[in-house]
Amino acid sequence: MPHLLILAHEPLATALRSVAAHVFPDDMAQLSALDVPSAWSATEVEQALRPLLSEGQPTLILADVFGATPCNTAVRLADGVTQRVVAGVNVPMLWRAMAYRNEALDILVARALSGGGQGVMSASSHRPQTQSQDPSPTYAASQAHHQQ
Repeated sequence: MPHLLILAHEPLATALRSVAAHVFPDDMAQLSALDVPSAWSATEVEQALRPLLSEGQPTLILADVFGATPCNTAVRLADGVTQRVVAGVNVPMLWRAMAYRNEALDILVARALSGGGQGVMSASSHRPQTQSQDPSPTYAASQAHHQQ
């Protein structure tokens, strides 16, 4: 069973782990979090991350931002076979990964990506405009030439 690791700028990793605990309270042993303080160098991130990656242990690393130091460090350290990195972690991605953590690593990566993408959508409601309308026929007729 793959281990899940959230790697993000402080305090996001810990916050996401707490969110996962709401839905998967009995499975927190399978989920680690590493918050990266803004003052840390790439070397410091590497020193903190390296012990969390057990050789041969399948691990899915969920990083916050592609191209940022945490993600870049994870990509450099992960072997790409038993340790994979997915950037852009969000709550739907994390919950999907937690729900399918018994799957093989390749399938888990696909499920996490799917959950993350499907969780991003426009959620604002479409409400009709409430314009005051003058019921007088004179107003309606005078505005008719402007409507198409």
